Amino acid sequence: MAGILTSLQRTVVAGFVLSAILFVIYYAMQGYASADFGPFFFRWLHVLSAVMWVGLLWYFNFVQIPNMPKIPDEQKPAIGKVIAPAALYWFRHAAMATIVTGLILAWLNGYVVEAVTLGLIDGVPKHTAIGIGMWLGAIMWFNVWFVIWPNQKKALGMVEAGAEEKAKAARTAMLFSRTNTLLSFPMLFAMVSAQNLY
Repeated sequence: MAGILTSLQRTVVAGFVLSAILFVIYYAMQGYASADFGPFFFRWLHVLSAVMWVGLLWYFNFVQIPNMPKIPDEQKPAIGKVIAPAALYWFRHAAMATIVTGLILAWLNGYVVEAVTLGLIDGVPKHTAIGIGMWLGAIMWFNVWFVIWPNQKKALGMVEAGAEEKAKAARTAMLFSRTNTLLSFPMLFAMVSAQNLY
């Protein structure tokens, strides 16, 4: 077991293997229903991606940002040159995967237009709720790719910027990351309520 758990790649592969075993159990118990499995599969991918995205968002806001002032200056380059770039890579790609799988899921379930229009074309409260969640998620995705990431590249020295520009970029990235943290609570409420309250 230690041979699996000491390697992230083997750990992830083992997690997918266990998931495949669960699929075999599902298949043995009730057979394969393609109409049901497609939406389930993309919901599973959507939740996996969202857990990675929001988990990293909360890591940045609950752990990294508040604790940076406590780290001695000589140790800060390890965060800025190693940890933050790796976390930002997974952060932005998880955001993209969450948006893509969410749209595919809405399309497979036949409510993408109704959700995007916030239920205004059919008056279905579930479509309003999921639509609010989708729009909040889209705003958060936009912030990640078009505000946070470009500013983080400056703040971390991945692109040329003067000291004043770096400080301004770091503040902008932090404020938009905090905006996404704020939006994550109602976004998750809207998504979960659409599945459970309507």
